[in-house]
Amino acid sequence: MRIAQVSYHTNPLDPPGHRHSGGMNVYIQELSRQLAALGHEVDIITRRSDAGPTITDISKNIRLVQVEAGPPEPIEKELAIPYVPAFADQLIHFAKQEFQSSKGSYDVVHSHYWQGAQAGMLLAQNLKVPHVVMFHTLGEAKNRARASEEEPERRIKMERMQSSKADAIVVASSHERGLLQRYYGVPEEKVSVIPCGVDIKHFMPLNAQDCRRELGLQLNKPVILWIGRLEELKGVDILIGAAAEIEEKDFVVLIVGGGADADRLRPELKEEVKNAGLEEVVFFRDAVSREELPLYYGASDAVVIPSYYESFGLVAVEAMASGRPVIASRVGGLVSIVTDGVDGYLIPWRCPEPFAEKIEVLMRNSELRENFGKAARRSVEIFAWENIGQRVEDLYSQHVCN
Repeated sequence: MRIAQVSYHTNPLDPPGHRHSGGMNVYIQELSRQLAALGHEVDIITRRSDAGPTITDISKNIRLVQVEAGPPEPIEKELAIPYVPAFADQLIHFAKQEFQSSKGSYDVVHSHYWQGAQAGMLLAQNLKVPHVVMFHTLGEAKNRARASEEEPERRIKMERMQSSKADAIVVASSHERGLLQRYYGVPEEKVSVIPCGVDIKHFMPLNAQDCRRELGLQLNKPVILWIGRLEELKGVDILIGAAAEIEEKDFVVLIVGGGADADRLRPELKEEVKNAGLEEVVFFRDAVSREELPLYYGASDAVVIPSYYESFGLVAVEAMASGRPVIASRVGGLVSIVTDGVDGYLIPWRCPEPFAEKIEVLMRNSELRENFGKAARRSVEIFAWENIGQRVEDLYSQHVCN
């Protein structure tokens, strides 16, 4: 098959943790690699955000295609919305050029996020091929998860419309399938639950002391890790509050991440740290490359994910593949990843105290941490990208053949 992976608001090859880059970028990259390994030709199509060429060969069977829509530079998601129609027009124009060449038409269009889904829907309709959508997050779910979230009504209306017109929708968890049914009235049979994957060869259990030496961290104190894209929905303030609740401050909290909101949010979080008297406990580092991530997981004793909403929870899977227990909010896809009391803890309340309690339990019990870590590694082997790629290929084939 020839497959178009459409991502509008973020270049899928951007490193995670920068601007709007996160789990969706990892998903598109890794899925494309697996599909290419299965013999399919994959074009990753995005809005031009730099002066690079229109077409770049990434590897065998994978190309990055950048099309003109708005200024050729990174812009905020909200400011990019007016250029979606132009992006769709350029997509269709590019596809027609491809059809006239030896490449031929696409067999399936797989769109990501609601902005990409709008353009991908028009492309698929023009080509008369199946349209598969993965929203990654739902606007209605985000608004309900946290009172201060302000996802626009336009987004929610578009997601509802795109859901009704898509040939198939991929979600990372049964929880998200339920949200689509409840909020958007999507029939269950249209939705396929296929979790995000993890590179279990890249993320493996490592010696904590070796990792701490390489990262320049203290060797004699437990390390509690938060990692991801800095935004309010991720609940970093809850982790800071939990650290303040713990009486004996003989541990380190490491907060690693960047993103579009980082310049605004990081100073606010540092002020919270200062006010709580935690400046010798809580440390911040900018987003790191994917190559460095295993060192950070390996340096930690536990990974905390106090999010208000997670459609899947890629950080949880990476941490568990690294043999580290996870303390996570009982929300969204995290419920399908972490088994409470077996490989980590699920916290039903979004407040610091219960997180502090479980952090203390794990810090004080090395045997429990070790047992949780081993169980965590075993539990995520089903998320190996080879398995995920095969399942997505099966979904494509089902709709292409029909």
